Amino acid sequence: MSEPPGVLSVAEAPPPTDTPSKTVRSQRVRPLRRPGRWIATAVVLVLVAQFAHGLATNPFYQWDRFRYWFLRPTILDGLVVTLEVAALSAVLGLLGGVVLALARLSGSPVLRAVSWTYTWLFRSIPLIVLLIFLYNFSALYQTLSLGVPFGPAFVSFDESKLATDLAIAVIGLSLNEAAYASEVVRGGILSVDQGQHEAAAALGLPKGYQFSRIVLPQALRSIVPNYVNQLIGLIKSTSLVFYVSLLDLFGSVQSMGATYPGDIVPLLLVATVWYLILTSAVSVLQYYVERYFARGATRTLPPTPLQRLRTGLAGLRERIRREAAV
Repeated sequence: MSEPPGVLSVAEAPPPTDTPSKTVRSQRVRPLRRPGRWIATAVVLVLVAQFAHGLATNPFYQWDRFRYWFLRPTILDGLVVTLEVAALSAVLGLLGGVVLALARLSGSPVLRAVSWTYTWLFRSIPLIVLLIFLYNFSALYQTLSLGVPFGPAFVSFDESKLATDLAIAVIGLSLNEAAYASEVVRGGILSVDQGQHEAAAALGLPKGYQFSRIVLPQALRSIVPNYVNQLIGLIKSTSLVFYVSLLDLFGSVQSMGATYPGDIVPLLLVATVWYLILTSAVSVLQYYVERYFARGATRTLPPTPLQRLRTGLAGLRERIRREAAV
């Protein structure tokens, strides 16, 4: 039986092959070139190099005097005062913020009105004005007393003995910090899905247990990063306590600058570097606290900076190995 014209018979058909043709060459996929990115990177590196060169070679900065002042006992004593004021104000401010936030979210109109008024008032008053007002508070009230309103007093205090420079600084910063912390805490609580509240109520759990074990752990994922920003601002705000005669880090720098006018610039650089160290330490702490509270929200925890460095080095070695193999 003859085959139709133009059709090869089975015997005439070429044998199938599993190997590719010799004319086909394997090609390597190359990433898309991005010249704009490389140009921008080069410009930024040049600017950074120029800034670093000017910072290192400009004699106006007096880096020898910077090294002299950096670990002087006067500076370190001021640094201890800064840490003490910041720590006490952060704790008291956060506790006050939690109380104000709960009052703002309560069902009592009186508590809501008082909390809103407090937040509005202390967010409106500049911190330096508040500190100076508290510093001169003894001129308005020489004694403080506890007793029946418009009646006899049971306990009286001498305000001038209680209001030390440290107490005034901590009270002023705490009052200011509580107003901002209350909004951070309130926003974190409101970020928790309403279904969580309803599920906890359906189980018949007490209100305190609902808040401490269900609502607060979820709210902390939103509260922590925002409050750490507040904490960084609080550390920098401690520089204002110098105006109430408390020699913190900035106050010590100012005092030494008045005594040694030629060292003002290196002294300011000393204060700048110490504030950078403090805020950087808080930022590192923020990262690990956020990572801890992210355990229930993400399938895999974000890598730590050390893990990212190891992954980057491993990827760089793999890329170099592939380039060498081509």
